[in-house]
Amino acid sequence: MEKSISTQKTKSAKISYDIEAFIFLGILIFGFCYVANIMGAGIMFKVIMNTAHDLLLNTVFLIMAMAVLAGAFSSLLSEFGVISLLNKLFAIFMKPLYGLPGASIAGAITTYLSDNPAIISFSKDKSFTKYFKKYQIPALCNIGTSFGMGLIVTTFMISQGEKYVLPALIGNLGAIIGSIVSVRMMLHFTKKFYKNDVCDDECDLKSSTVEENRSTREGSIFQRALDAMLEGGKSGVELGLAIIPGVLVVCTLVMLLTFGASTDPTTGEAIYTGAAYEGIGLLPILGEKLRFILEPLFGFKSAEAIAFPITSLGAVGAAMSLVPQFITDGIITPNDIAVFTAMGMCWSGYLSTHVGMMDALNARELTGKAILAHTIGGICAGMSAHFIFMIIS
Repeated sequence: MEKSISTQKTKSAKISYDIEAFIFLGILIFGFCYVANIMGAGIMFKVIMNTAHDLLLNTVFLIMAMAVLAGAFSSLLSEFGVISLLNKLFAIFMKPLYGLPGASIAGAITTYLSDNPAIISFSKDKSFTKYFKKYQIPALCNIGTSFGMGLIVTTFMISQGEKYVLPALIGNLGAIIGSIVSVRMMLHFTKKFYKNDVCDDECDLKSSTVEENRSTREGSIFQRALDAMLEGGKSGVELGLAIIPGVLVVCTLVMLLTFGASTDPTTGEAIYTGAAYEGIGLLPILGEKLRFILEPLFGFKSAEAIAFPITSLGAVGAAMSLVPQFITDGIITPNDIAVFTAMGMCWSGYLSTHVGMMDALNARELTGKAILAHTIGGICAGMSAHFIFMIIS
């Protein structure tokens, strides 16, 4: 009898796996046929390869360079006690707002000055992570992404005209609100995942403010600084290599679904040439369908404005390139700039970086939760910027 039950379970498992395989093949074939029907099979593969190659050369290596510099910088901050000082100064703010130790402000500042993956260098520094509980480490991905390229986005928006200075600053405030929502949601998920490693808030606050002995390297100040920079930079190289699969695979897919065909310089017609970053423009089309929801939430006056937050899902740098033409065509308002700044900062291409970042944080199982939390956080950032702008103006 038991043997019969076991045999039935084995058969049902095999059938389940077979169905799963057929479903996967069906989705895969449908996806390839759909894209190939729009741009041609040969062009499709050429676009995929060129996009992945360009991402490797111009994005991954750029991220690696930033990771090396950020790693060296974070190691210096740790060596000379700056992170310890920040932990003491900002614990009173970071704990109630984010549920993280005060030291996390160092990661937020670094990503604001550079890009999302810079936070990973801090997460690999034991003198930084000692202030964190295990369940708080994965949330560094969300807080780092919330401020990624913040300085670049803000200065870019301000450079578009004097009337956009206040909206850009309001956008920064909206991004902060969005980051709090994202991190708090992520901590809710991680507490359940690491339930055996969680203590109560009172215990957590004590652990983040307790006086600890700070270990330093031997030698003169110059020698200590040099060793710290070199060791921190070395960790940045390792992290740069670790994020390659996630960036190339996920970002290539997002770019393929986000952008459209190239423009013929002579005729002005849309044509597919196989160049990097060409795509089928599916995400903007879906955004247009959701206009009835997005317009009241963000205050957009034109359907074209929806393209910015959707493009920010994959790459905020690409999204910023849309703004000058939007301004020239007169289809966006200062309110839109505030929302663009908030969502551009908070999302900052998280779909193309979250996978690699969570993998580098040894929390691959929580990638889906991190993306969900950050999606909601970015929406809250845009809504907050819109309503704050309405109140102030």
